Amino acid sequence: MDPTTRVPPKAGDTRVVLDGTGLGLPALVRLADGAADPAVDPGALHRLHRAREQADRLAATGRWYGRGTGVGAHRSVRVDPAEETAHGLRLLRSHAGGAGPLLPPRQIRAMLAVRANQLLAGGSGIHPSFVTALTEALRLRVHPAVNEYGAIGTADLTALAQTGLTLLGERPWTTAGETRGAEWLPTGLRGPARTEDGARWVEMPAGPGAGVGGAQVSAGTGPGVRRAEEPVRAEPAARQAWEEGPSRLAQPSPAGARAADSDSEVPLPAEPGCAERLPAGPGAGVSVSAEPASVEPLSAGSLAGGARGADSGSAVPLPAGPGCGERLPAGPGAGVSVSAESGAVEPLSAGSLAGGACGADSGSAVPLPAGPGCGERLPAGPGRAELLPAGPGAGVSVSAEAASAEPPPAGSLAGGVGPAASGLGEGCAVEFCPVEPRPGLPVPVTLRPGDALALLSSNALALGQAALGWYEVDVLLRATHAVAALSLAAVSGSAEAYAAPVHALRPYPGPARAAAEVRRLLGMPDRPATVPAAPGQAGPPSAGRRIQDPFGFRAFPQAHGAALEACDALRRIVEVEINCPTENPVLAPDGRLYHHGGFFAAPLGLALDGLNLALLQTAQLSAARLTALGRPGLTGLPAFLASGPAGSSGTMILEYTANSALAELRSCAAPASTGHAVLSGGLEEAASFAGQAARQTARAADAYATVLACELVAAVRALRLHPVAPPYPAFALAAAALPTGTEDRPLTGDITTAAGLLPGLAQL
Repeated sequence: MDPTTRVPPKAGDTRVVLDGTGLGLPALVRLADGAADPAVDPGALHRLHRAREQADRLAATGRWYGRGTGVGAHRSVRVDPAEETAHGLRLLRSHAGGAGPLLPPRQIRAMLAVRANQLLAGGSGIHPSFVTALTEALRLRVHPAVNEYGAIGTADLTALAQTGLTLLGERPWTTAGETRGAEWLPTGLRGPARTEDGARWVEMPAGPGAGVGGAQVSAGTGPGVRRAEEPVRAEPAARQAWEEGPSRLAQPSPAGARAADSDSEVPLPAEPGCAERLPAGPGAGVSVSAEPASVEPLSAGSLAGGARGADSGSAVPLPAGPGCGERLPAGPGAGVSVSAESGAVEPLSAGSLAGGACGADSGSAVPLPAGPGCGERLPAGPGRAELLPAGPGAGVSVSAEAASAEPPPAGSLAGGVGPAASGLGEGCAVEFCPVEPRPGLPVPVTLRPGDALALLSSNALALGQAALGWYEVDVLLRATHAVAALSLAAVSGSAEAYAAPVHALRPYPGPARAAAEVRRLLGMPDRPATVPAAPGQAGPPSAGRRIQDPFGFRAFPQAHGAALEACDALRRIVEVEINCPTENPVLAPDGRLYHHGGFFAAPLGLALDGLNLALLQTAQLSAARLTALGRPGLTGLPAFLASGPAGSSGTMILEYTANSALAELRSCAAPASTGHAVLSGGLEEAASFAGQAARQTARAADAYATVLACELVAAVRALRLHPVAPPYPAFALAAAALPTGTEDRPLTGDITTAAGLLPGLAQL
C-alpha cells in the first residue's frame, strides 16, 4: 500500500511549519512523502536558543545524566567536563549499532521531521544547529542510512545515533538509490568501494586501462602497482579500519600501504584534477592522477610527512586540484608539498605556508602549525575546511573539491574546547573555520557538550512509522465503508443493522460513524423501510429478504467502528508525542532539570497494538463478506459468481488469497507490548516495543489492503450480474476500472487494480 496511499499534493500547499507544538499527522506525512518542505517557526527557534543557554548554565552544576555522566548502567560514572564533547561523540559512535535491512526513505524522513519538531519544543537543551540540519535534510531530499533493528521502545537509539553521525559528516547522506557526501574510507581507499546500501565492501573491477574511482590509468609495473586489468580488492585490514570508525582512520594503518612482507594491494581512487599518492613497500610508492593518466613510482621517504614523522615510513594521500599546491608538516620539523602542475614532491619546514585552499585562479595560503599532537585546519575546496590531526601517531588526508578529508579524532569536532577535550597538544593554536558542504547536502554540524544524548532521547523513528501506519490504515478504513456498502447491496442485505436509532441507543462514536457512512454511500434513510427487497433487485437495502444477515453484514458497524476508534486513538497519542519534549533529562518551563522515564513509549505501543487487533476484527468480516458473495443461497447468483460452463470456478480463488493475507494480518495482531527485556546490567528491566508494533501496523495495512481488494472485485462482479446496474458512485468508480469479463481467467490483475482504487473510494 505504500505507493498508493501517499498524501495527494495540494495547490499552494508546499510548506509545513514546525514549531514544536502544532504538527499534525497529515502534515507530517506530507513531509515524509516530500510533498511539502519544512519551515521552522522563528519563535520556536528562539525558544531553542534560550533552552541551550539554560542547559549550559545547569550543566555547570554537574548534575546532568549523559552529559556529565555515562549512560545506562554507567549512569554513576562521572565524565570530566573537558571530556564532555568527546564523550558525546563516543556515545553516538557506540550506539550506531543498528542491523538488518535499510529502512525506506519515507520512514526516515518521517523520523527526521518528528525529531526536529520535538527538539523545537525546547526541552532537550540541544544546540539549534541540529534542528537546522534536520530540516535542511528534509528540504534537500536527503536522509541518513538507518537499519531496521536496534530499538525496543525506550528511545530509537541506534537510528538516531546513525542520524547524528550523518549530521556530523561521519556517515554519508543518501537519497533514492544513491549515496552522497562523506565516504569515510581508509587512507588510499576513497572510491566506489561500497554497495548502494553503503554497508558492505565489494570488489572493484578494473578493465584494461581503467583505474579505480573512474580514472583512466596506464598499467604500471613498478613496486606496489597492480596491473590495471586485474580486479582491485580492499584488504581485510583496510576493511576493519573503516568498519571500526573514523577514530581508527586517524591512526597509521597498513591499509594504505604494502608492507615489506606483504603482497597486499589497495585501490587507488583518482578524480578529475586530483592526485592521490600512497607508498607501496619499502622506499617506493605510486601516484595515480586523472591528469595525466599515468601511474608512477615515488620515493616513500618523501611522503612520510604528516603521518608519523620523517622516519616512520608512513605515507598520506595528498590530492591537489588544478593550480593548487597542498603542503603538510611532516612531524617535528619537516613536511612535503605536492603540486598538480608539476607533480613534484618537495620537503618543507614545519612552519611553511601551504596553498591548500586555493582554486584554479587563487594563490591563497594558510599557515599550518606542526608539532607533536597538533591539529591543522586544512581547506579542501572552495569554502571547505576540515580539522585534521598531525604529528606522531596521526595520519592526515586532504582532498580537493570533489573529495573529503579523513575524519578527525574523537574530541576534535567541537570548536572552542581545550586541548584535553579536543585531543590537541598543549600550545597548539587551531583556527576553527566554517565548514561548507558539498552542493545539495546539509552543512555538517559541530558537536557540543550534551548534544549527543539530547538527540538520542526520543522515539522519533517509531513515531514516524506510527504516523505513516496511521495514515495508511485511515485510508483503508474509509475505503472499507464503500466496499462493505457495495457488498451489502450485492446480497440485498438488511438495512436495519445500520439504522440510526439502533446506534443512538448504544452511543459509541465509531459504530455510529460506520453505520452512517454506509447509509450515506447507499442513499439509505436513517430509519429504513421494513418492506423486503425483491430477490436479485439492486437498490438501497431495506428490511432485506432475510430477518437478519450473517455477521459480516450485521455486525459490520460494531467491528469496524472499533477500528475507527482505535485509529483515532493512535492519532491522538502520536500527535501528543511529536509535539512535546520527551528527552531525559528534560528542561521544564520552571527552569529546572528533571530526570524521568518519558521516553518509555507504552502509550504508543499499546495504541498500535490496539489498532492492529481492531484491524484484524474488521478484516475478518471482510473475508466473511467475500465468502458470502459466492453463496447462491445468499445472493441469488451463480456459485462463486461464475458465468461460464458448469463447474466454472469464477471468484473461488479470491477466498484463498484473502485468507492468506488475513493470516499475515493475524500474525501482525499479536501484541508487541507483551514482549519483555532486561538490559544494561538490570537497570532497564522493561520495554514497550513500540517500534515493533509500528512495523506490524505497516505489514497489517498491506495485508488488509489485499483482503479488501478481493472483496471489492467480488462485490463489483456480483452487482454487474444484477438485472439493473446500481446507481452508487462507489460502484461507478470501481466498475469503470475493473475488467468486465466473468469467464475463468487469472484475477491477479483485478486484485491489483482494486487495491489501487481504495484511496479513491476513501475520498467518496
